[in-house]
Amino acid sequence: MNAGRQTAVGAFVLGGIVLALGAIVLFGDFNIFNPPTRAAIVFRDSIAGLSIGSPVTFRGVPVGAVDGISIRFDTKTNVAVIPVTIRVEPDRARIARPRGTTPLDISDLIKRGLRAQLNIQSFVTGQAQIDLDFDPESIPELHPGVTGLPEIPTRPSPFEMAKQQLSQLPLRELADHANAMLQSLRTLSDKLDEDLPPLVDSLKATSDRTGQTVETAGQAIKALQDRLETTLSNVDRLTVSADGQLNQRGADLQKLLTSSNQAMLQARDLLGDLRTATSSRSADRANVESTLRDLAAAAASLRGFASDVERDPHLLLTGRRP
Repeated sequence: MNAGRQTAVGAFVLGGIVLALGAIVLFGDFNIFNPPTRAAIVFRDSIAGLSIGSPVTFRGVPVGAVDGISIRFDTKTNVAVIPVTIRVEPDRARIARPRGTTPLDISDLIKRGLRAQLNIQSFVTGQAQIDLDFDPESIPELHPGVTGLPEIPTRPSPFEMAKQQLSQLPLRELADHANAMLQSLRTLSDKLDEDLPPLVDSLKATSDRTGQTVETAGQAIKALQDRLETTLSNVDRLTVSADGQLNQRGADLQKLLTSSNQAMLQARDLLGDLRTATSSRSADRANVESTLRDLAAAAASLRGFASDVERDPHLLLTGRRP
C-alpha cells in the first residue's frame, strides 16, 4: 500500500515536471527547434535609453530584442566602447533563396550591407531601440577583438548627424554676429525714435501742402476747362463762318475760272492767227515784206537827201538841179 502511494506521488510529480517544461517551451522565451541568432553591435557614443529587452526592428518591424549590454575599456588607447548583444528571431523574417543553396546567416547579411542604428523610441519616456537596415554605401567600422559574435556595423542616427552638424557650426561666431546685429538694431531703433517724430511732422506738413496744391490744381483745371469750352465754341463758329465764306467764294472762283478759260481760248486763237500770218506761203506775209522793202528804199532816199542837204543847205530852197 505504501509502495502504491509512493508510485502515485512520483507519477504526479513527474507529470508536473513535464507540464512545467511544456509551459516553458510553449510560453517562455525559449525555442528548441529554431534557436535565435545572436549578434553584437559596438557603440562608441552614449546609448542612453537603451536597456536589456529593448526592441530590435528592421524598418519598423520587430525582429528581436537586446540581450546584453557591457563596457570594454582599452587602457592603451583610453577608449571605451559599449558592446550590445542582440537576439534576432529567424521566424520573424523570411529570406527567399534558390533551392539547394545554403541559408543566409548574419555574416552574409552584414557583407550585403546590414547596418544598425540607435533611434529614440519615445521622446516622452526617453526609451531607445535599435533599427536594422541595408546601407551598402556606408563604410563599415568594425572592432575586432571586442566580441566573439558577428558584429553589425553601426551608422549614425539622424539625431547624431544633426548633433555633428551642430558641433561643426561656428556657434561662437554666430553668437558674436547675432550680438552685433542686435546692437545695430538697438542703435537703429534709438535713431528712429529720435528721427521719426520730426519726419512724421514733416510728412504731415507735406501732405497738407500737397492737399492744397491738389485743390489749387483742381480749380485751375476747372477754369481751364471753361476756357477750353469757350475756345471750342469760338472754333465751331469760325468753322461755320469759314464754310459759308468758302461756299460764297466758290461761286466767284467758278466765274473767274470761266473767264480765265475764255481768255486762254482767245489767246490760243490769236496765236493761231499770228502763226498763219507769219507762214512762208501767206499773202499777208508777202505784202508785209513788199511794204518793208518800200520803206527801206524810202529810208535810203531820205538818207541820201539828208547827206546832200548837209553838204548844201540851199537845196531846201532851190531843190536839186537836173
